[in-house]
Order: sequence, then C-alpha cells, then structure tokens
Amino acid sequence: MATQQIPVVVLAGFLGSGKTTLLNHLLGTSDGTRIGAIVNDFGSIEIDAMTVAGQVDSMVSLGNGCLCCAVDTSELDTYLERLARPAARIDVIVIEASGLAEPQELIRMILASDNDRIVYGGLIEVVDAAEFDDTRARHPELDRHVGIADIVVLNKADRIGDAARQSLMDTLAGLAPGRPVICTAYGRADPELFFDRGPGADHDAAVRQLSFEDLLREAAANGAPGHDAGDNCGHPGTCDHPSHTHHAGHLHTAYESVEFTSAEPMHPRRLMDFLDSRPVGLYRIKGFVHFDVPESRQKFTVHAVGDFLRFYPAPWPKGEERCTQLVLIGSGIDAPALRKELENCRESTPPEADPNSMWGVLRYVAAREEAEDD
Repeated sequence: MATQQIPVVVLAGFLGSGKTTLLNHLLGTSDGTRIGAIVNDFGSIEIDAMTVAGQVDSMVSLGNGCLCCAVDTSELDTYLERLARPAARIDVIVIEASGLAEPQELIRMILASDNDRIVYGGLIEVVDAAEFDDTRARHPELDRHVGIADIVVLNKADRIGDAARQSLMDTLAGLAPGRPVICTAYGRADPELFFDRGPGADHDAAVRQLSFEDLLREAAANGAPGHDAGDNCGHPGTCDHPSHTHHAGHLHTAYESVEFTSAEPMHPRRLMDFLDSRPVGLYRIKGFVHFDVPESRQKFTVHAVGDFLRFYPAPWPKGEERCTQLVLIGSGIDAPALRKELENCRESTPPEADPNSMWGVLRYVAAREEAEDD
C-alpha cells in the first residue's frame, strides 16, 4: 500500500506582507485539519513563532537565520521528519519563510528531500497591496517570486482604492500568467484555496494533494507555465537565480536585524517619538510592548512596515513575563544607535507615565485588533 504523502506548502512574501496573519487565519479556520508549521524568523527573537504558538498542532521554529541558506537539505529534512511522522497525524505542513528568504531555494530543498511521506504542495506568495510599488522598486526580485508562485495572495487589498487594486491585479496577472490572484484583508482566505481539508479524526481516509491542482487545471489547459517536478529548482525554465552560484544574491544580504528586550516598561511618549522619527532604512518593526500605565497594562503587539504603524492590545497570557521584545529590520541602519534610542524609551523609576501619555499610542490602535505580521 502506497504511503500517504503530506503536502508541504511554502508561504512566502516580503517583509510585512502578512504571512503570519495568513498562517494564523489558516490555523484558526482549519476545521479539524491538523497543520504542522515551520516558522523561519529573521532575527534571534522569534516574534513570529510566539505569535503562532498555541494555535498550531505541531510547530518547529527556526530563529536567527534564513532557511534558504542551508548548505543542503539535511537540516530541513530533520524538521520535516518530525512533523511527517505518523504519530503526529499531521494533514498538511506549512513552511512560513522569512520575509527575506528565496522561495525557489525552499522549493528546491523540498523536491530534493528523500522523505517519502511528504510531497511539494505549492508556493503561496503574499503581496502587500499598500506597499507593492515601494517594495518592487527596492527589490525587483519580487517579480521573479510572484512569477514562480502557484497562488498569489494580494493582502491588505482594502487599503487601496478600486482603480489601484484593479491596476495591481493586472500587473500581477502579467507577472504570473494564469495563476490565481486572491484579494484579502487581514489574510482572510478560505483554507481550501490552499489545501484540501484533512480527514480530522478519520485518518483512514485518503489524503489528497493540495487543491492547487484544481485551481490551476484550467490555466494549465490554456498553456500557463507550472512547476516541473523534474526541475532542480522547482520552477519552470532555466534558473538564473544568483543564489544557485553564490550567496550574495539573497535579499537578506542587504538587511540586518536589531533585537531589543526590556524587562522595564516602556514610556509611551518616548517610544512614540522614536517610532515617529524612525529612519527611512528601518523598514520593518514587530514585537510586543509593555506599558506600565493605568488602564493600559495590556500586551501591545506592534507592527510597522513602511509608513504603516499599528498597535494591537490584548490581555497578557497567564504566567507570561511582562516585558518588551522588538525586532527591527532595515537596510543601512545604525544598530547601536537604534538600541540606545530604545533604551532611552524605558520608563523612569518611579514611573512617570500617566494615562494621558498613552494618547499617541492609542491613535494607532486598530478598530479591529488583528495584526498583519511577517
């Protein structure tokens, strides 16, 4: 009897596009499907892994490094082996790539795996509708990433007008001819667009391949390009990606991350002064902030990408240490200077903040407390 294979989906997208939001949505609406996740954060504080933890059936977190830089497939195979073992009863595995990963490298690694319990399930490329033009100008590699995707998710589509959205849809259709482009807000997409529902408690039922095949059947009939399992890179045609010959072509070579942790609460006015004056090269900020201010002692998740800034307050989980943990990702940034500025945002002793000092923060609290993370 043939071994039932677990599809492995690569969830990719540039910094801040909303991959973690989409993954959390899939986890929350999986309706009995058991999802295993490999979360590949950029930076040694694993913010994305913390966001996902507790909502996933089985998770492997890879901090402080880019998975696509592995010399061979053995490391990834180790994690896939853990998730694909029969005792885990996983229906689908999702690899949430770092916002600076090269998706075709992950595809190549999956296709090269010797694990007969897994099968490559497709590439989901998440695109930030509000930041698309700026991201594309900074990183023309985005065109190639979209071009090899099986499904393109145009996230944050609610933040642009109808005409701009249609123009962007046309652009994406040109970059990925015949591929589905799904418009979403807050990463809300039907999981069945990406994978078939798992059998839940009945694991005697056959596990089908992902519904990528169903979605792309018509496009394939019209001659649209698709992934060739025999291709070493997992994408059609001859690959000229520079990372196949040297590492310098990777997106993350132009970026660095700065981690900041503080057991002392942060002063809201000082932190807002820092955020309002952040340098142009500081492209992405994510993490959690602790304010010791009356009526505002919740856990504030902060999310900034480009000019966009939001705070999302929620109760602190029982037993969790109240502290601030931030990851800042940028290009040409002065890491020591940023850390010093953040250190100066700590609360004085005795505390000097009052409820009025939270006004600047509360301006950026979303009406709906839903974070769109990397």
